[in-house]
Amino acid sequence: MNRFHMFMPEASSIARPIDTLFWSMVILCAVVAIGVFVAIIFFCIRYRRGSRADRTGAHQQSLGVELTWTLVPFALFIGVFLWSLVLFAQARTPPANAQTLYVVAKQWMWKVQHPAGQREINTLHVPLGQPVRLTMTSQDVIHSFYIPAFRVKQDVLPGRYTQLWFTATKVGSFPLTCAEYCGLDHSRMGGMVVVNTPADYSAWLAGHQGGPGLAARGATVFRHAGCSGCHGPDASVHAPDLADLYGRTVHLSDGSSVTADERYLHDSILLPKTQIVAGYAPIMPSYSGQLSEEDVIALIHYIKSLSATGGSP
Repeated sequence: MNRFHMFMPEASSIARPIDTLFWSMVILCAVVAIGVFVAIIFFCIRYRRGSRADRTGAHQQSLGVELTWTLVPFALFIGVFLWSLVLFAQARTPPANAQTLYVVAKQWMWKVQHPAGQREINTLHVPLGQPVRLTMTSQDVIHSFYIPAFRVKQDVLPGRYTQLWFTATKVGSFPLTCAEYCGLDHSRMGGMVVVNTPADYSAWLAGHQGGPGLAARGATVFRHAGCSGCHGPDASVHAPDLADLYGRTVHLSDGSSVTADERYLHDSILLPKTQIVAGYAPIMPSYSGQLSEEDVIALIHYIKSLSATGGSP
């Protein structure tokens, strides 16, 4: 936990529940610790050597007392554990209507891509009161995306996707930091999360159209990288059909099955021989080192746009 955590505002829907859990744990541990030390000090003084305390019952046992001081703290801590488990599940399960943004970490910056084509570096604009899901990957080493005021943090790893989600509850600008030592300028790898009202956020999107949307850019990468030669509708090569692929169950040659989510599509582009689709030969080349993570994200968004569900699994 950041050492300034307790002084940060609660600016997301998950912030207050996390703070309540944290302080409940602090108070519970403090009560138990104080109780134990008070009992130790009391008995040390009362039954010190040379005191006149009555020791006639020194070897008596009370099963009720022993069960009470064992089971009551145990039940309290199990209750806290279950509470934290429910909160963890909520924090890791984004709503179905969450808006998806893409984050690529790089020494030493955060690169953000919006589906409509807007791009940001070390700044993340989000709307107030609307759930936002971040799909994140790293271009080099392990980073950690941390917004103290939102009480959310997630490691960002090279070669795979991780995610976090939040719903901002306060308008304003809030610090964004990297919470994992990532190299020489780790301490400078920061930025701001800017929370706007829905109207202001829409105005910001309209005023920062920096080029084609992710799906359109992905279609360009799809053609330029030669993907259309095998996966296009007119291709003569026997390759898996990409239409309606996202969110579908894919059966693999080893007999297992996998859901075609972002991670599967990412690995299929960069590590195509790790998961071979049943009925197809492992002939697809790897694009690792040929496509940037931004290009891969654009490709994935293009494939998602081919789904009849509009990219929702």
